[in-house]
Amino acid sequence: MSLFDGVTPSAKAKAVQDGFAFPEGLTDKYQPNTIDQFVGLDKVKRIFTKFLQAPYKSAWVFVGPPGTGKTTFALALAKQLNAEVKHIPSQECNVENISRKIRECWYVPRNNTFHLVLVDEIDKGSNAAQLHLLSKLDATAYPPQTIFVFTANTTDGLEARFLSRTRQIEFSSHGLAEPGAAHLERIFSREAPHATDKPNFLRIMRDSKNNLRDALMNLETELLAA
Repeated sequence: MSLFDGVTPSAKAKAVQDGFAFPEGLTDKYQPNTIDQFVGLDKVKRIFTKFLQAPYKSAWVFVGPPGTGKTTFALALAKQLNAEVKHIPSQECNVENISRKIRECWYVPRNNTFHLVLVDEIDKGSNAAQLHLLSKLDATAYPPQTIFVFTANTTDGLEARFLSRTRQIEFSSHGLAEPGAAHLERIFSREAPHATDKPNFLRIMRDSKNNLRDALMNLETELLAA
């Protein structure tokens, strides 16, 4: 049951205005809004910092284990491009949805910048969806002012012809333990400034297998106990 169950929308809004806001999970509260705010991913950040200086229509595959920030990075990129996002979640990656989103890309985007088509977990999409994308990623059928970003946990099972039409970018958890631990400590200090007993942040990262999303959720339990 929520603290606001049975409360009218107007009363709820007044409560928020008075400083009585809804609680927010750490993964949402500390979600990066710009690419420079990401922990680790130094090479990825260098690539797209330069890309933002002169963006162009292109197709990318962000490859890496869960929790490395692939989808969040794509959304931050779209925000900095002021792009119009067309998001296809992993369970909806089929020919029908892809065709519909790409048809929309033939219209000028609202901000007259780019469409950014974000397809989550293309490696779990149907083979028919991949085959359908082959012609759409060719120069003759490529929609104007459009950037494609596909996320994948692995390239195993992805069509070689599909991969040949994209640029693969590795999102790795390697080397994330220490910067991730420092990030957790900053958040802990901000959320619990008077706590005297701090958890072992490096152990939280290692226990989470350097999955920063899992580490943030584990940090929430530590904050509740602080």
